[in-house]
Amino acid sequence: MICADTVEEREAALEKILPYQQNDFEALYEALEGHPVTIRFLDPPLHEFVPTEEEDIKKLADAQGKSVEEIEAIITSLHEFNPMMGHRGLRLAVTYPEIAKMQTKAVIRAAINVQKNHVNWEVKPEIMIPLSCDAKELKYVKDMVVEVADAEIEKAGVALKYEVGTMIEIPRAALTADEIAKQAEFFCFGTNDLTQMTYGFSRDDAGKFLDAYYDAKIFENDPFAKLDQDGVGKLMETAIQLGKKTNPNLHLGICGEHGGDPSSVEFCHKIGLDYVSCSPFRVPIARLAAAQAAIANK
Repeated sequence: MICADTVEEREAALEKILPYQQNDFEALYEALEGHPVTIRFLDPPLHEFVPTEEEDIKKLADAQGKSVEEIEAIITSLHEFNPMMGHRGLRLAVTYPEIAKMQTKAVIRAAINVQKNHVNWEVKPEIMIPLSCDAKELKYVKDMVVEVADAEIEKAGVALKYEVGTMIEIPRAALTADEIAKQAEFFCFGTNDLTQMTYGFSRDDAGKFLDAYYDAKIFENDPFAKLDQDGVGKLMETAIQLGKKTNPNLHLGICGEHGGDPSSVEFCHKIGLDYVSCSPFRVPIARLAAAQAAIANK
């Protein structure tokens, strides 16, 4: 799909990917037994998916009917100096709408199938569009998702509810959340990226200098492990206040490693978040922290 030259080639490749996505989503709905499922659309930069070994590049070239040199040129063209701030998230959906359309079909078709098999469940997908920074940008992708989803539901002749929301992981999104909330039914704070962009340093590279910050008592904690309540937290509070102003029904969550840190969970509870999402091994700690925060709040 990444190495396709035309929209038609890309769509043909996506048709092959669709059943895999649909099977994954069906398994998710089955596991959640009727609870809401939030599915984030494709987020990483495309270069993360291309082969790096010579042998694999040769296989891809043969499969694509291209020369090794042509494939290498495509791989080189995907190189970005700062990929985490580059061509990823909903920017992929803006440049390649067919990716978001395929994922929407997979999400909705899977939900329809599982709902038919479990009539006593209410399968309700929550489609999460990552990395938005502007309401017009989000509307562009949301309109496309809604058009495809509604067409799939109508074709199946069923009544299926779904929601479309976004991740707040760019400071500009937090500061313009009143406009973004007009296009989103929920916010999920992607605090890994929000921390990176607020501090201006990379989670992957910060280890090279953070020890010096601890030694100098500039920082007491790793801001990627314990949520920075003074800076990142203020952006979150601003986004909640602005978002709720234009969309009182907005529901809110956090997605990132901070979702498993007790003090961060307590802060999220205090500012009015509805849920936390974190790595599986952190879930017991997150549940305990959420319970303690609820009791303390009483």
